Amino acid sequence: MKRIGIISDTHGYWDDKYETYLGSMDEIWHAGDIGSSELADRFEAMRPVLRAVYGNCDGGVVRQRYPEILRFRCEDVDVLLKHIGGYPGRYDRSIANQLYASPPNLFVCGHSHILKVQYDKALRLLHINPGAAGLMGWQRERTLVRLTIDGSDMRDCEVITLGNKTNKI
Repeated sequence: MKRIGIISDTHGYWDDKYETYLGSMDEIWHAGDIGSSELADRFEAMRPVLRAVYGNCDGGVVRQRYPEILRFRCEDVDVLLKHIGGYPGRYDRSIANQLYASPPNLFVCGHSHILKVQYDKALRLLHINPGAAGLMGWQRERTLVRLTIDGSDMRDCEVITLGNKTNKI
C-alpha cells in the first residue's frame, strides 16, 4: 500500500503546507511546471519518492532533470504522468494516441489549473488533474490531491485546498 500526493503547477512557489500534506506520503507526483531546480530540490528533500515531469513553463535545467512523459507502475496500477494532457473526451493531441493505443489505469496531468478527478468510461482509466498549487494563473484556490494505491485498488482520494491564491490562507 502506498499513499500518493499529487501536485502540479507550483511555478517556483514554495508553501510550507506542501510539507504538511505531502511529507508523510510514500510518493509525490509532480505533474509539471515545477518552476525551478531549487523547488525540485525541496520536494526531493522531503524524502518521499518524487516522480515528476517537466511542464511548458519549465526551463532547461528542469527539462534535463525530468522527462516530458513518465509511465510507471505503482503497486499494480499502470500510471501515466504528463503536464499537458487534456481530459476525458478531449485529450491533448500530444498524448491522445498513446492513451488510446495503450490506456493506463491512472492518467495524471496538470497545465489547465483546473482541479479534475474523473473516470473515463471509454478508456476505463481514472484521470486526475490536481489543479494548481502555486500562485501563477487564474485559479482562485490552490489545490493538491492525495490518494491511496493498494495493489490495483485506488481509494481514499482527497482534495486538499491550500488556500486562496491572493491571501495564501
